[in-house]
Amino acid sequence: MIWKLPGFSGAPILNLSDPRVNSSLTLPPSSATFSPRDNIAMEVTQVLLSAQAVDSTVRKHAEETLKQFQEQNLPGFLLSLSAELASEEKPVDSRKLAGLILKNALDAKEQHRKYELVQRWLSLDVAVKSQIKACLLQTLSSTVVDARSTASQVIAKVAGIELPQKQWPELIGSLLSNIHQVPPHVKQATLETLGYMCEEVVPEVVDQDQVNKILTAVVQGMNANEGNIEVRLAATRALYNALGFAQANFSNDMERDYIMRVVCEATLSPEVKIRQAAFECLVSIGSTYYEKLAPYIQDIFNITSKAVREDEEPVALQAIEFWSSICDEEIDILEEYGGDFTADSDVPCYYFIKQALPALVPMLLETLLKQEEDQDQDEGAWNLAMAGGTCLGLVARTVGDDIVPLVMPFIEENITKADWRQREAATYAFGSILEGPSPDKLTPIVNVALSFMLTALTKDPSSHVKDTTAWTLGRIFEFLHGSTVETPIITPTNCQQIITVLLQSMKDAPNVAEKACGALYFLAQGYEDVGSTSPLTPYFQEIVQSLLNVTHREDAGESRLRTAAYETLNEVVRCSTEETARLVLELVQVIMAELHKTLEAQKLSSDEREKQNELQGLLCGCLQVIIQKLGASEPTKYAFMQYADQIMNLFLRVFACRSATVHEEAMLAIGALAYATGPNFAKYMPDFYKYLEMGLQNFEEYQVCAVTVGVVGDICRALEDKILPYCDGIMTQLLKDLSSNQLHRSVKPPIFSCFGDIALAIGENFEKYLMYAMPMLQSAAELSAHTSGADDEMIEYTNLLRNGILEAYSGIFQGFKNSPKTQLLIPYAPHILQFLDSIYMEKDMDDVVMKTAIGVLGDLADTLGSNAGSLIQQSLSSKDFLNECLSSEDHLIKESAEWARLAISRAISV
Repeated sequence: MIWKLPGFSGAPILNLSDPRVNSSLTLPPSSATFSPRDNIAMEVTQVLLSAQAVDSTVRKHAEETLKQFQEQNLPGFLLSLSAELASEEKPVDSRKLAGLILKNALDAKEQHRKYELVQRWLSLDVAVKSQIKACLLQTLSSTVVDARSTASQVIAKVAGIELPQKQWPELIGSLLSNIHQVPPHVKQATLETLGYMCEEVVPEVVDQDQVNKILTAVVQGMNANEGNIEVRLAATRALYNALGFAQANFSNDMERDYIMRVVCEATLSPEVKIRQAAFECLVSIGSTYYEKLAPYIQDIFNITSKAVREDEEPVALQAIEFWSSICDEEIDILEEYGGDFTADSDVPCYYFIKQALPALVPMLLETLLKQEEDQDQDEGAWNLAMAGGTCLGLVARTVGDDIVPLVMPFIEENITKADWRQREAATYAFGSILEGPSPDKLTPIVNVALSFMLTALTKDPSSHVKDTTAWTLGRIFEFLHGSTVETPIITPTNCQQIITVLLQSMKDAPNVAEKACGALYFLAQGYEDVGSTSPLTPYFQEIVQSLLNVTHREDAGESRLRTAAYETLNEVVRCSTEETARLVLELVQVIMAELHKTLEAQKLSSDEREKQNELQGLLCGCLQVIIQKLGASEPTKYAFMQYADQIMNLFLRVFACRSATVHEEAMLAIGALAYATGPNFAKYMPDFYKYLEMGLQNFEEYQVCAVTVGVVGDICRALEDKILPYCDGIMTQLLKDLSSNQLHRSVKPPIFSCFGDIALAIGENFEKYLMYAMPMLQSAAELSAHTSGADDEMIEYTNLLRNGILEAYSGIFQGFKNSPKTQLLIPYAPHILQFLDSIYMEKDMDDVVMKTAIGVLGDLADTLGSNAGSLIQQSLSSKDFLNECLSSEDHLIKESAEWARLAISRAISV
């Protein structure tokens, strides 16, 4: 018996006499067939081809047909796709699309959708899945490269779902048996599949015996005596993905030597793609197995320096990347251990960079002379010179002062040469080494170089040189100027010249002007803690006017220039002093007028609308900074209040335009306005509330949702109990957000904190929400209590979650304090103490959580008094936790602990 798909003619999809198929397979009910009105009497092939048609009507109809088929009969749909992919008679285009749809039926970017698809696949009939997998494996021997490659990816997706569930145990064995088949194309496809599979599954899922076999097959495929280029390339790329599985093999000297030899040999292959892939493996080995590199580092240096000097750019870039990755490793080790290594240190630093310095630095300096003519105009540009400069910067951060004497002769020799390339390379070298070496080492050099560079920025005939000079000045101000630097580089004698030159350069080509804005940004930032008088005060008006002029330039859309100008304006305002408050107040009207202008524009094309949205975002961001600045002191806040109504009105009009980017910036600005206006913000709530609710409902753009949650907190602090009329709506939406599996997990910790803000604002009125909020907090607390086996990222998230939960508890306790309703909280106290016990026992709290946690212990004692005393005494670790916090070196933790100790002793003595 042969089962054909409802409404589809063509090749048999499922042969029930096949011994691999469970004969008890249930056929789909007749309801799964298409109704005749859809008139689909064509093959799946035709629908797949139509879905790629140029004619949009044909295309849309085909897409709709596929969607209906998938919804009405998923097993049949997936089976027909796998058969299409496997069939050699079918056109390449329909096979490729069939594979792509299959792949998308197994995986998605959004976590919640991915989870749904995985569950959906796991719940399919075993026989159906077996048949699909048989088709996929069969496709690996197709003569069509696109079909093989697509099948490789789909097999890896299925493996990613099934291997962790202990399903499809025969997969790796059947793939490895293919490796010994004669046709090279089958070997190539199988190696590609193994590579993709290693990318999809975590190493723990594959046992060591199978790992050894995979690595053996891959490394043999990479061997120089492998005659087929495609096989060798697939093997080299597969090794890149399999390296994470090779922990045990890299601990074995012989196996490691063999793998390293094969990789190094592959870097000398006559094929450029194989050389590039081999260097990519070396880069990965450098960061994954840093501590095993010592025996090979000299050979690797020889191979990489030859590649950097002589090979094609894609290969040379990877060779430089190897040294950048070694710098990253050593920077991390030196930061973590602070340079004090004991003999038994787990991760000793081998100082590879320091040893290679005399040869490595000259090699990198040579690359700086290989610039491309138009690299300044192209935002995504990446070439040898840029990679070399980036690596040089990392080397400077790794070795500090030692790099300076190696680079200075190159700078001195080239900085005045006639060829722009030499002048630009010298400037780039100087800019690259400004982070890492000590100010004592750099300041004397910078003092000599500064006036030369200011002249170059105005007089050098080359735009490239000006661009890099402005960037280097920005780096000087970022790393060698500010309240922490002992010897100031900017003095009353050169301050005016610096500002004049930077403002002049803002009229230069967009790429130069953008870097000049960046330099001014760091110049202003360095005066952040200057006190009541700033050296920039005399120039404030001129600086602001010049930046506003930049935003109006015809070409401000190029090289991020407009964005850079607004970012710099914000920083200049943020770091200004009270001397210029009057000018900042005048700026309010200017920015309001600009924002008003964007709201007047009519009938915009989609391109113009996008630009308008971007500009509105920049202007709202600017107003936010101004509001924060003026709201920070009483006299300026009082003067600013005359504009509050107009500004709020503008923000509401921006919301009415409805665009995600603007939403976010306007929402942040409203948070600042709420903070500045305090209880007076209540008058804006009736008009604003619907937008607040809209932001809280925005699951798709979760950053907007997160920002809105933060603004609810700002409004709670501003309005206190005046927010009560809106709390039902807000709490309902926050509880919905927490229950949703569609909302990005990063928004959940701030939502819990927000419960605390609301409770603090409305006090005992929070009573009606306790029955909803407390169980949510309780289940989240249980989830976040234990982190055993979690990776760093997960531990970081868990600490954010714990902190959010603890802030909620803290706000609730403080909100109910001195209220007759405090007894409502008593039933929750044992669980909260248990939560504090368990996170203390885990020993992986960060300082922020520790401070909040000890604060909650104090709040609990403070609010519940004698009711809490006995519970705290019974608690497993409260005493130890308190003592640990009392002896903390972090004064904030210590302060919280002192307060908690008082509160607890009061509660116990009652």
